[in-house]
Amino acid sequence: MGGIMIDERTPLHVFRSGSVTDQIYRDEVLDPYVRLFRGAYGRDFLFMDDNARPHRANLVDEFLESEDIKRIPWPANSPDLNPIENLWDYLGRAIARRHPPPRDVNGLKTALLEE
Repeated sequence: MGGIMIDERTPLHVFRSGSVTDQIYRDEVLDPYVRLFRGAYGRDFLFMDDNARPHRANLVDEFLESEDIKRIPWPANSPDLNPIENLWDYLGRAIARRHPPPRDVNGLKTALLEE
């Protein structure tokens, strides 16, 4: 998982477990990354995610509310409107052009840093 913002991006985050639950998303993404960005940026900080099921759980809503993090609303099933999806598409195509393609997580991280 990765994040984008004006003129910056977060490091690639690789989840320790295979599937992402609402609790894992809160503990490994929202708390260590999003909460700190909100604190550094201030009250004007706006957060956007991609409507994945773990992102819409009550646990996540409660966390964002408790940290006073405003979420940009996005309609369901609208990947063409979401810049995150466009970024993932760009990165996917850039990685697919690599010869040979990355063989492991470290190779993927290196490829993303070179883009």
